[in-house]
Amino acid sequence: MTYEGFLSRAASHMQESGIRKISAVGQKIPDLVPLAAGFPSPDTFAWDEFRAIANDLLSGKDASALQYGPTRGYAPLISALIEVMAGRGVKAQESELLVTTGSQQGLDLVARVLLDPGDVALVELPSYAGAISAFRNTGAAIVGVRQDADGVDLDDLARVTREQRAAGHRVRFLYVVPNFQNPTGLLIGLDKRRRLLEWATREDVLIVEDDPYGALFFTDVAQESDTRPIKADDPEGRVIYLSSFSKTLAPGFRVAWMVAPAPLTSHFEVAKQAIDISAGVLDQRVVFRAYEQGLLMSRLPMLRAHYQAKRAAMEQSLRAELGDTLSWVQPRGGFFIWARFPEGIDTDALIMRAVQRGVAYVTGSAFYVDEGASRRWARLSFSFPPIDRMREGVKRLAVAVREELAETSVPSASFPAAR
Repeated sequence: MTYEGFLSRAASHMQESGIRKISAVGQKIPDLVPLAAGFPSPDTFAWDEFRAIANDLLSGKDASALQYGPTRGYAPLISALIEVMAGRGVKAQESELLVTTGSQQGLDLVARVLLDPGDVALVELPSYAGAISAFRNTGAAIVGVRQDADGVDLDDLARVTREQRAAGHRVRFLYVVPNFQNPTGLLIGLDKRRRLLEWATREDVLIVEDDPYGALFFTDVAQESDTRPIKADDPEGRVIYLSSFSKTLAPGFRVAWMVAPAPLTSHFEVAKQAIDISAGVLDQRVVFRAYEQGLLMSRLPMLRAHYQAKRAAMEQSLRAELGDTLSWVQPRGGFFIWARFPEGIDTDALIMRAVQRGVAYVTGSAFYVDEGASRRWARLSFSFPPIDRMREGVKRLAVAVREELAETSVPSASFPAAR
């Protein structure tokens, strides 16, 4: 029996995430070094504290810990999120907050509430693959805007907006990851953030600001003031802000949140009711207890130092194993290095050889919405594997690159001697 005739038009637009696909392949290969998935390091999880919190919540003293909860979120957690946002310079009201089952659900809610088939969602080139999938699933047109050294190219943004409107399309919003973008690691400058708000006002569009990495700046090159949310300077309510506890506490809790103008938040809440009724109540309570006990703020210096050291280790390994054949802009925070491979390397073609050699990455094409993107890019994640495994992964990647260049007859004289 075939089922294509039963599928909705929306289903025909759905595409598998390149990131999840590579992650699934990696689970089937023993000893594979995963430089693909942007997972937090399990070494940073507060295992003992989470265990104590869970034991108390599961004692049975409060039966509501395992009951259904309000769609907006656990009330004490909502109050805590108002404090979190105040610490980021955003004055949020309870009516503007919604707890989501991961930031990915927040992106899905944005798509469901704001996009009709044929509408235009603008995204950075390259952009987070999960956002591309969420927006594309509605039948909307996803249109890319180039980036320069500090994020979105404002001239290209103006050009793309003008062209889309001239073609009769509704431009609904611009999606950006301003802090240590996934996949490029770029940080949008504060002046450019202000100018993005001016653009949104002038063009009467919204900005969807996704901020999972802002707390994870590296103290050798960045500081907290560099990561001030666009939402913090948003007097009109143009910005829908998303953030998460996945990178700072643990992703398994699936606890994230949205801050949006109250009329929009009401619509997001109704849409969420149809998806999951509410985010996991037990997970929300664990996260709230962790916040209440000061775990989040007290552990941030450790998290920054941990990922800063791993970034340095990956950069050192890349230089040692691949010389100057790879280039990248040093990320000032976050989880990723966005690497440009040498002439003659197509990272889509290289990936299977790399996996056979025992290392995985995410091909650059997974983050683009057009066919004109260079296929010489890849996202390398330094967040998850231990440093010794990361170094081994880079060695394996270098072997795969040498083999690929040898078959394509491209000189590789800029490589260090093989080890």
